[in-house]
Amino acid sequence: MSYEGTQQKKLDSIFHPRTIAIIGASRQEGSVGHSLLANIIDSRYQGIAYPVNPKADGILGIKCYPNVLAIPDEIDLAVVMVPARHVASVLEECGKKNIKGAIIISAGFKEIGGKGVELEQNIKDIIQKYDLSLVGPNCLGLINTSPDSSMNATFGTQMPLEGNIAFLSQSGALCVAVLDYAKESNIGFSKFISMGNKAGVNENELLRYLKDDPKTDVILMYLEDLVNGREFMSIAQEITNHPMRPKPILALKAGRTLTGAKAASSHTGSLAGTDSVYDAIFQQSGVIRGNTLEELFDYVKAFSCQPFPSGSNVAIITNSGGPGILATDTCINNGLSVVPFSKNVKKKLRTHLPPSLSLNNPLDLIAEAQEEQYEASLDEILGDDDIHSAIVILTPTAFTHVEDIARAIVASWKKHEKPVLCCFLGVYDVSRGIDILEDNNIPTYRFPESAARVLAEMTHFSWWLKRPRTGIKKYKVDKPAAENIIKQAQREGRTFLLEQEAYEILKVYGFPVIKSKLTDSIKAAQEASEEIGYPVVMKIASPDVIHKFDFGGVFLNIRTPAEVKKAYNTIRKNVLEKNPKARIKGILVEEMAKDGKEIILGVNHDPQFGPILMFGLGGIYVEALEDVSFRLAPVNELTASRMITTTKTYKILDGYRGGPVYDLKAVEDCIKRLSQLAVDFDEIKELDINPLIVYEKGKGCTIVDARIILRD
Repeated sequence: MSYEGTQQKKLDSIFHPRTIAIIGASRQEGSVGHSLLANIIDSRYQGIAYPVNPKADGILGIKCYPNVLAIPDEIDLAVVMVPARHVASVLEECGKKNIKGAIIISAGFKEIGGKGVELEQNIKDIIQKYDLSLVGPNCLGLINTSPDSSMNATFGTQMPLEGNIAFLSQSGALCVAVLDYAKESNIGFSKFISMGNKAGVNENELLRYLKDDPKTDVILMYLEDLVNGREFMSIAQEITNHPMRPKPILALKAGRTLTGAKAASSHTGSLAGTDSVYDAIFQQSGVIRGNTLEELFDYVKAFSCQPFPSGSNVAIITNSGGPGILATDTCINNGLSVVPFSKNVKKKLRTHLPPSLSLNNPLDLIAEAQEEQYEASLDEILGDDDIHSAIVILTPTAFTHVEDIARAIVASWKKHEKPVLCCFLGVYDVSRGIDILEDNNIPTYRFPESAARVLAEMTHFSWWLKRPRTGIKKYKVDKPAAENIIKQAQREGRTFLLEQEAYEILKVYGFPVIKSKLTDSIKAAQEASEEIGYPVVMKIASPDVIHKFDFGGVFLNIRTPAEVKKAYNTIRKNVLEKNPKARIKGILVEEMAKDGKEIILGVNHDPQFGPILMFGLGGIYVEALEDVSFRLAPVNELTASRMITTTKTYKILDGYRGGPVYDLKAVEDCIKRLSQLAVDFDEIKELDINPLIVYEKGKGCTIVDARIILRD
């Protein structure tokens, strides 16, 4: 059996146990031990439950055992709810009993620090010793709604509805709130897992299990961290890319405001905070990230029951102009196209609608619209191949028959394999109509902007499924030459490479680097300037000067030997005044580049996830504007392109408002070369190419400043 098959079988002991030992079951109402046993009974669990409590003969009418070893039968799963200090000894008994799965509800482990960290390590040692699959500790438990199991092994609320959504969460308290919300919203689950501290089973193992779970169509996640980000990417890509049954993954990652590079020396390091890395991981995996829990459930309502749109053209049907405009604005701002209806569609609509109506998109049916107008309009519009999805809005008036309109929308939707999302504004007046829609798998939203955002994410996921598959381009480079430069700096005890050294590394990797020469005297600088050709730029070369402009260490547009002499002396003077101990290795003379658009490329080595690439608007305002995108290296060819097209800078490079179109292919080439360099040299901690000056289409680009910082 393969490794994956073995892991699947091991986790079956958790999700499909035939027998469960509830260790710490209690007769005390309101206690965790009592609530969990009651939930197992009330959920109509299809196996056999064995309460374990040395002080009770029976609980809730079921015979009790003093310890797990006293149970005469084979046990698949142990649910442990004893004080933290006793958990290790209980797990030892479970191992001796040959139990293969365990859920530790108990808290008091690494989440409290100190002694708790040691107790959790003891748990890890025991589960490794006995090859035991463990969920927790410090978790709510686990639910499997499948009728062949019907197990609610949590101390939360009652059993949720059966559905096709699997939910994984690191927060037990959040699980309780989600269960309550799902009950009110009529949302069902296939699996519901509170992961807790993840001392054993983590999100990656659970994702592998859910990938092949026939009951799960959508995976919902609440995360605070990832155990292994690159492994997560690989598994998530398998799930979202599956050729036969791709499953959307919707994630809420807490901690957006945390930054992982407060003391970074480079622009890339200061921008590449931990949250940016998670954004990159999700984007490269096809994972859809929600900003709030409410937003996440907005997504899941549609993803779990609607087909995905085949394109980005959306139709909006409304009986009120204002909500239609709000929906239109949100659609366009999120990348959807609210296109005009074709002549053929307009012709058909005229046979159903009053002649006074303007047949534009959005289509305003006005306040008097009834079910006939809604059904006919939606039917004709969805029948057009150029329309890929629809948002239907209703504002209740004295004229509207809400329930009849809802039934009409359902009837029309069922004739077409296209997504339809609804917004019935209001609460009490539209509640029965909403029930009719949602009972027929048409999601509804309180506000039109919410429906538009959800449809945009569905469209993006549809693009992900159909996107071209590209490989990772490998260039012929002189890796040993770059390696020699890095090793020389390391032998000298330097982590900061001189700019000329950075240039040499970039050159051997095929980057377009500006002509330059490192000089150690005024005469040498003048000769270099003549050789390169005026005008030139002069820069300080010192391992103690990172931000050269801040030290007065850069002079631009130098045109004569006299100006070279003056700049040479002034640069040295400025630097030594700022830092008398600065080690000056010389003055770098380089060609004065022609004007173009300045962009930045960078690498930051994340301690957990490895090399991260950055692309964005360059120059002195890079950190102020933060128009950047990140991806984990290595990147394939499509990802290199997407790094550019997902930023606002792309609009400028692509000829914004009649401006010139710049050489995007040359920039993509640099991104792919940078990816190869970052993967080849784990020693690189931070790398900035700022600016990379890009010229008009077909004219390439040039690196005029580079900075490489090595890891200690």
